[in-house]
Amino acid sequence: MINEFFDFMNKSSKSVFHAVSEIEKKLIENGFTKLKENEKWDLNPKGKYFIKRNDTSLISFIIPEHIENIKGFNIVASHTDSPCLKIKTETAFNLQNGKIQTETYGGAILSTWLDRPLSIAGKIYYRDNGKIKSTLIDFEEPIGIIPNLAIHLNRKINKGFEYNKQNHLNPVVTSDFSDTNSFNKYFESKFNINPAEILSADLYLYDIQKPCVLGLNKDMFSTAKTDNLAMCYATLKSINSTENPESVAMSVWFDNEEIGSKTPQGADSSFLNNILERVILSLFDDKEKYFTAIANSIIISADGVHGLHPNFPDKSDNSYSPGINKGVAVKFNANQRYSTTAETAAFFIELCEKAEVPYQQFMNRSDIPSGSTIGPLSAANTGIKTVDAGIPMLAMHSVRELAGVKDLQDMVKVINEFYKVNSG
Repeated sequence: MINEFFDFMNKSSKSVFHAVSEIEKKLIENGFTKLKENEKWDLNPKGKYFIKRNDTSLISFIIPEHIENIKGFNIVASHTDSPCLKIKTETAFNLQNGKIQTETYGGAILSTWLDRPLSIAGKIYYRDNGKIKSTLIDFEEPIGIIPNLAIHLNRKINKGFEYNKQNHLNPVVTSDFSDTNSFNKYFESKFNINPAEILSADLYLYDIQKPCVLGLNKDMFSTAKTDNLAMCYATLKSINSTENPESVAMSVWFDNEEIGSKTPQGADSSFLNNILERVILSLFDDKEKYFTAIANSIIISADGVHGLHPNFPDKSDNSYSPGINKGVAVKFNANQRYSTTAETAAFFIELCEKAEVPYQQFMNRSDIPSGSTIGPLSAANTGIKTVDAGIPMLAMHSVRELAGVKDLQDMVKVINEFYKVNSG
């Protein structure tokens, strides 16, 4: 399975647009039909469907054969975005001093982006014979690098250095600092699109290094954007192997988790609620059935978990420190930064036992504030019982993160088991 996962990562980790494009491609290959929000739906028993928003979020679902037995939805939610550096487009097509200006997206560990070959990918909108078109862009090769300042000029760098987001995180793409047009020439030769016709763009830097397995036992993997494309993959693999579930099996891939989710394609939006209601109304034309289905549903919010770091054990709570390859982890927080309750934790633990998968529990140290994820937002917006869970990892939000091969396999097994359950 790990080679299949790496193939997914090689294609999806370029940008959030590439991630959703790859998910869409795999769904279509497995018999899913694309729906549009601005058209009337006619859903059928055993039907497999998906909907996109903004080309960065996607929801897929499978209708059971016997719709009269539907009690609710079995939903797995993950997120497609990861912390990264976004290009200020105008500075790419009008180079100054051989570099391109960037801005930060989300809470990246900035130092990890320096001194490594980087490429560019994303989406552009351009004019072609009077019509506006869009296309995915991927340079596929090293384009630039963000060089550190030599230690001779910054003697205190190893004592801690704060990178200025405006001045220090800009990739150098040419040694000719007087050349303002080389990016335009390269772009046109690469994609056969005149840069003068580009109307807008969302372009991002990405790590050109491929995923790899490592460790003495070859039981760990290092990739870019493990948070949260690993859970996107696990969800995709599970929904694609699900046949004739008893409840509506649903997978959700939200965008913008890393910046708070408050966008039309984020978890703090109408997207999921709209789709849930439309599914029930299309099948039953009964609003009361929608409310009972919501009450019978459950969400697994699948996102990365902080694993026990051997170099920083003091940053973990000894009783709640998941180890890599020791099992999937359930996430708890007294202030509901994670959505897990005692009830939903019990449900998830039983799923693990049925799938014969080991499980762990995660809590932050009481004196270290917890991060959050899409679980609490999804639970609050839908009213659906939710559990936050995922696989342990190290170096979360670094340009490359570390996780366990077995944990990824186990997460797929748990989600597979979840889609067999009849909600309610």
